[in-house]
Amino acid sequence: MSAVVLRSRILSNKCRSKITNRRFLSSGVDSSSSNPSRESIIASQSTLSDQSEVPPPPAPEAAPQASGGKAWSFLKYGLIAAITGTAGYAGYLSYKCSYEEVDQKAKALRAAANFAPSEDASAVDKYQGLLYSTAMAVPAKALESYLDLRRLVEENVLEFTEPTSEKLLPDLHPQEQHVFTLVLDLNETLLYTDWKRERGWRTFKRPGVDAFLEHLAKYYEIVVYSDQMNMYVDPVCERLDPNHCIRYRLSRGDTKYQNGKHYRDLSKLNRDPAKILYVSAHAFESSLQPENCVPIKPFKLEGEDTLDTALLDLIPFLEYVARNSPPDIRQVLQSYERKDIAKEFLERSKEYQRRKQEQRQQQGRFWRR
Repeated sequence: MSAVVLRSRILSNKCRSKITNRRFLSSGVDSSSSNPSRESIIASQSTLSDQSEVPPPPAPEAAPQASGGKAWSFLKYGLIAAITGTAGYAGYLSYKCSYEEVDQKAKALRAAANFAPSEDASAVDKYQGLLYSTAMAVPAKALESYLDLRRLVEENVLEFTEPTSEKLLPDLHPQEQHVFTLVLDLNETLLYTDWKRERGWRTFKRPGVDAFLEHLAKYYEIVVYSDQMNMYVDPVCERLDPNHCIRYRLSRGDTKYQNGKHYRDLSKLNRDPAKILYVSAHAFESSLQPENCVPIKPFKLEGEDTLDTALLDLIPFLEYVARNSPPDIRQVLQSYERKDIAKEFLERSKEYQRRKQEQRQQQGRFWRR
């Protein structure tokens, strides 16, 4: 019995020792296996970080996107070409045609945009008419916008290109309806303005201008018409004409600006064109009515200009016109064919006196017989 008990104790002790050994081994395996797991986690994290630093390869472009880009570029350049062509055509119309001409040509386009098929037309014709009117609506609307913009621009431009009024002079007194209007230019006609470094600006009166104004003021309505600013014309005329022989003064604001130059528009003077004479050193170049021009030698204070007598030489012709009152002065001036009127009139006067003297001599011979 005692031997059996002893054997059982020995067996139990062996079992306990085996169990403890197993626990120890299992704990060692766990502890040793825990480190590799941690190392594997760290290694995996480093691998992921390394992979995140490397940029991914570019994705290849798809064929549909390339075709879409070409279509967009074609549409863009087509739109730019259409806008450029429209702007160029609008500029050509603005240069070549007046507003009234463009408005006249636009009537056909307006009619096309407002096209309406008849009630008895077929469905196909109605559909085609609807498409046609719809297609013409956009160009018609664009043309209307162009005409509105051009009208607005021309109205603003006219303030700077046209004279300030349709009637630059007041109505003539009823008792002076027979009086001729003598329009005089200022620079190089009645005076000369010069500038030099040592003395600045100076204005010189033309020889004989005082006698010219005083004598012709008895026969004419004298008007000064200059392309200079009124701030220059007014004080110069005050010094030039202390006796107030000049009735009216017109300056740059009363001229017509055309082709980069200021022109005298005699049709705006509110006077009969058949009774207007325009005396200027640049008459034909500065007036819109060359048939009313009386050219005169320019006064520039050079050489023998100090002995200039052009104004005094012109008095006999102007006095003759005022005394005889021809029905249309334009026909008289046309007969001179743009020659020096003062010299030509003197020669004609001499020729007339010679013929008259011959007639008197012939009459005397007749009575002697």
